[in-house]
This record gives sequence, C-alpha cells and structure tokens, in this order.
Amino acid sequence: MSAAPKVATLRGGRVTLAAAADAFLATPRTANPNTHRAYASAIDRTIDRLGRDRPLVEVTDAEIGAALADLWGGSAPATWNRNRAAVTSWLLWCQTKKHGAAPSVPAEAERRKETADETRAVAKATIHRLLSRRDIPLRERALWRMLYETAARAAEILALNVEDLDLEHRRAPVRSKGGATEWVYWDSGTAHLLPRLLRLPDGSTRTHGPVFLTERRPVPARRPAAGDICPHIGRARLGYDRARVLLDNYAGLDLHQLRHSAATHLGEAEVPLQLIMGKTRHKNPRTAMRYVKPGAEAIAKVTEVLAPRRRTH
Repeated sequence: MSAAPKVATLRGGRVTLAAAADAFLATPRTANPNTHRAYASAIDRTIDRLGRDRPLVEVTDAEIGAALADLWGGSAPATWNRNRAAVTSWLLWCQTKKHGAAPSVPAEAERRKETADETRAVAKATIHRLLSRRDIPLRERALWRMLYETAARAAEILALNVEDLDLEHRRAPVRSKGGATEWVYWDSGTAHLLPRLLRLPDGSTRTHGPVFLTERRPVPARRPAAGDICPHIGRARLGYDRARVLLDNYAGLDLHQLRHSAATHLGEAEVPLQLIMGKTRHKNPRTAMRYVKPGAEAIAKVTEVLAPRRRTH
C-alpha cells in the first residue's frame, strides 16, 4: 500500500473527495485489510454519490446526510451504523489531522439503536436446505457453507486468497478483528466445493488471488488494489455489500446469521463453551454466551418435558 500523501496536498481549497479518501485510506488506522475494505467500500460509494472530483470544501453537511440516507437509509441499524461510522471517521480525520475544511455527518443522521434479535439463529435443517439448493450459484453455496462451517466473520472469509488455503488440512489463516492471525477450519461440504470454485474454464486451477470473485471485471474508474484482482482472469474480490445483498435476496438472511447459527448449533449439541470459543475465536465468555443461546427448536423440544405424562394403557 502506498504511503499517505503529504499534509500540504490536503490543505488547498481544491482537494477533491477522491484525493481526501485516498489519503485517509493510506493511513495506519486502515492497515488491517478487513478494515480497509469495509471503510473503502463505504467511503467510495459515498463519494461516488457526491461526485469524486468535487472539492471537499464545497460539500455541505446536508449533502453528506442525504448521501448516507440514499445509500443506507433503508438498511438494518447495524448496516447503517457501520457505514456511517466509516464516513464519520474519514471526515473527522480530514478536519483534525489534515487541518482541512471538511463537512461533518449532520446530527439528524445519528447512530441508530441496535436491538438484540433473539431469532437470529437459523434452524440447522433450514441451513442445510439452503446450502443444498441447486438454483443457487456455486460461488454463493461455497461462501455460505464456508461461513457456516468455519463460524468465521464474513469479512475474514471474503479476505482469503487462494494461496492462504490449506486444502489438505481444511483450514486457512485469517486476520481477526483484533489484528491477530488465527486459523479457521471447515468440513467436508466446503472441502467438496472449493476445488470446483477454483477451477478455470481450461481445466486448470487458480493458484493466487482472491478466493471469492465478482461476476465481472472491474471498470477502470473503480479498479481495486492489485491484491484484490485475480491474476488468472482479471476479476475482483467479492465485496461484503454484494455478498450481503445476494444472501438476503436468496434467503432473506444476514451474513452474520451463519456464524451465529453455527455457534448456536454447537451449543445445542452440548459442545463445551471453551471449545465453542475456540471455534468462534471469542476471547470473552460473556460475549460468546450471546451466540450459544438455545435456538427455537431446542426450546420447543425441552418444553415437552413439561407436558403431562402420556398414559401407557
């Protein structure tokens, strides 16, 4: 990744939105690849809406609020908060670190309350039906099964490269939320799909580049970093927002529900909390316990204990 532009380049009145975004995304605070992709996605879509070549100083707070509302106003609170936070962080950096005149996220575009959803875990039978549907493309089935079997965060799996995969031992290293490198493991379902996903039209296999790719080549104006482009066929890494939309369209689910469901199903199988924490890589037992509450099926089943005994004669 290139070094951040000099301070002087962001002090003039003609600094464009694109230049300010590039400078921010080159700072150490976005050094984690997962963080960089999440911030870049939100900021890039925002400046596309406002005009990439517009001077930063000419953009108003109201325009920032309108762009956020147009892009994510109808999204779930967690999605709104995540993208709003990325844009807010960028604009604050422009104001404080580079001493430039920059707009702010307006007060009316406030953070939204995220309520706990006790129905986020999906029944195991529902998961398996979804993953066996033949009308769903191979890429989606491989991604969703991998998310479920690894119980990993979606950003971690989308960041994987082919050269990261240890296909023999069914594992791969990921960069976790705190920056540590940790192993995730998958089972036979993912192991069966990955070789098919990596196969090229001529029968050879991809050896480098992103595991999960977009359907089309990127346009020159929005060409991603070289590390996010497949050297074999020139397509870019599949982004979080696109992956989220596809799962919602096909099944009405959120990407995080696959991780949540995996942890819940392990808890329902009476797997010890310590092993569940090892699988999900949670460090705090209290945090992990939010994911391992019994699901609806398990609660319905245990309710049978309260029913009167049936007569046997």
